[in-house]
Amino acid sequence: MKYDITEFDAIRPYNDDEVKQAVKDLLADRQFQVLLKGFVPWMPKFMRNSVVKTAFLGVKSTLQFQVRFMKPIVNMVLRKCSTGHSFDHSAIQAGPERYTFVSNHRDIVLDSAILDVMLFENKYPTTCEIAIGDNLLIYPWIKRLVRLNKAFTVKRGLSPRELLQSSQLMSRYMHYAVTEKKENIWIAQREGRAKDSNDRTQDSVLKMLAMGGEGSPVESLKELNIVPLTISYEYDPCDYLKAKEFQLKRDDPAHKKSKQDDLDNMKTGIMGQKGHIHYHCAAPINTWIDEYKDLPKTEVFTAIAQRMDREIHAGYRLFKGNYIAADILSDKYKYVDEYTHQDKVEFERYIKSRIDLIDIPNKDEAFLRERILTMYANPVYNKLGQEA
Repeated sequence: MKYDITEFDAIRPYNDDEVKQAVKDLLADRQFQVLLKGFVPWMPKFMRNSVVKTAFLGVKSTLQFQVRFMKPIVNMVLRKCSTGHSFDHSAIQAGPERYTFVSNHRDIVLDSAILDVMLFENKYPTTCEIAIGDNLLIYPWIKRLVRLNKAFTVKRGLSPRELLQSSQLMSRYMHYAVTEKKENIWIAQREGRAKDSNDRTQDSVLKMLAMGGEGSPVESLKELNIVPLTISYEYDPCDYLKAKEFQLKRDDPAHKKSKQDDLDNMKTGIMGQKGHIHYHCAAPINTWIDEYKDLPKTEVFTAIAQRMDREIHAGYRLFKGNYIAADILSDKYKYVDEYTHQDKVEFERYIKSRIDLIDIPNKDEAFLRERILTMYANPVYNKLGQEA
């Protein structure tokens, strides 16, 4: 397929010849300076600027920006805010192939950033271009930073007609990025995070992915070489914020998060404690997708989404808290061999500490507790085929 690459200018990451100026503009941004101060508050401004400018010397591409700037920051976050991380990529190869990673969505910023570090550490030839909603690009420095970090923009809040046009454009760009630019891509399996951790791939995401290719839906999806990716956190640092939002929406169905809420979620997701983090790659769907090539268009996306869900669920790393939450909710103690009494006491204490962080009118502690427990139990139900 021939592409008019100028049509992608409004959504694409920076080209390499734009990186030098983008870095200069980023360093001059006052709000970005405040962010840097938060990472090293003890360091004088002149010294901080000197260190950052030195880090950027010789950065001439978005990949170099990721390696020189983002990788050290992500590694710092992993050291400070997790007890370790692991990556099962045995089903894919660090060779000439490029992949579109479609994953469950745990963190607004880190899902893709950690994947990039893991790909780099395991000798994959390039990291990922990242799909990110423009609702998060609320300040100029954020937009510059994510475009330097190989992000392309997903437009939100559009009319049905605008949404169709935007989806077609984004899909064409993704096919171009994989087949012509030879980049990997990361995209979440649904719009927004599954706040109850009941991870399901939206048919609409697969329909969008298929728009920009050639041939049948199956043939178009095959161009993208999709890998179902599972992300597992031992602890979700945003669990209490998600529970809070559940009650606010329960009490006021018209409730919507503010820009400040999005920033709070981003900051908490990055700097909150996560325990162990595990990423698991399933085999590319190209190994089985031809089984669905004769299905009607009205059925094919649902069938592929359900198969991808089974792959993603099978890749969960289950932790003690997941089993404890499932047993508390069912009151059946089915998984009692997976944890000790002391583990349960400590997890109950953790849940209570999360609820204590929530400050809202008419706080419903029983409801909030059930919501947080459900977040931790759903991976058990999905992986093991059980229900509460």
